[in-house]
Amino acid sequence: MQITDKASPVRAGEEIDPAAVQNFLQENIDGLCGDITITQFPSGYSNLTYLIEMGGRQMVLRRPPVGAKVKAGHDMGREYRMLKAIYPVFPYCPEPLAFSEDLSIIGAPFFVMAKLSGIILRKELPEGLIFSPEQAANLCRRLTDLQAEIHMIDVKKAGLDFIGKPQGYVQRQVEGWSQRYRKARTDDAPDCETIMAWLKEKMPPDTDRPTIVHNDYKLDNVVLDPEKPENIIGVLDWEMTTCGDPLMDLGNSLAYWVEENDPKAMQMMRTMPTNMPGALTRQEILDHYEMRTGRSTRQFDFYYTFGLFRLAVIAQQIYYRYYHKITSNKRFATLIYAVNALEQTALRVIESSDL
Repeated sequence: MQITDKASPVRAGEEIDPAAVQNFLQENIDGLCGDITITQFPSGYSNLTYLIEMGGRQMVLRRPPVGAKVKAGHDMGREYRMLKAIYPVFPYCPEPLAFSEDLSIIGAPFFVMAKLSGIILRKELPEGLIFSPEQAANLCRRLTDLQAEIHMIDVKKAGLDFIGKPQGYVQRQVEGWSQRYRKARTDDAPDCETIMAWLKEKMPPDTDRPTIVHNDYKLDNVVLDPEKPENIIGVLDWEMTTCGDPLMDLGNSLAYWVEENDPKAMQMMRTMPTNMPGALTRQEILDHYEMRTGRSTRQFDFYYTFGLFRLAVIAQQIYYRYYHKITSNKRFATLIYAVNALEQTALRVIESSDL
């Protein structure tokens, strides 16, 4: 029975040189030697992730996708520095091992971290893994608890002041993602101008309690304990972490959260088993977060709408690469349907909002 995340042969066009990686690892990790095997984790639409097996150790190598030009979303050096700073104060963070920006090694900057062995959930539960409704609810609560813990890390005390400027954070996010969407829009994509105008009009002031913002916190970016899957043992993908309004982080997370009774268009873009029996609804997660942190979520329509729009921009940026034949990966062809579904969902939230 295979329920842990399994690596596969490396996809055509995404190969990396084993000898070059082996030499780099031997030079940068003490005591590491032996033959090397490289396979690839097949899921995800962003950075490419490889399993490195060498000297009896398992490690993970991350690099930007082939043809990517969005530095802010694929900055390997920043993610590595983030892990180095967060690892000592948040034990769920994977241990960073080595980083290189030497393009002669694999053709792109990359870093290597220790592998967290466990279960990573994808669209459907893997064969052999069953959550009771109570276990599903516990997992959702634990997921929310850990996000709250991230938001409670003392940025200054942890020496994480470098990660971002909280002043003007919401405005920068709204304006920045609006610019990215306009730049990445293709002829077959919606214009989203109504959404962008609403977000600009309804922007809340800066929070008086800024925190670490993970910026990609979701169910398939956490690692579960194989012995007790409702327990989380690791949190992955820290490359976009910064400092700002934590409700923006929660809005981004809930934009991915597709419930059992959501419209068909949203069901079709579901990438995690957030609709399994017992799973908390978005409102229940919001209530649990508010209870854990004491933060008011009265204006959450803004944050959720922003999360939906941001997710649409991410999908559109990836689709743009396929549309313009920068990549031939056919998985990207259907992302235009996700863009449209997210736009329609955001418009429904706006129409029913009392903000």
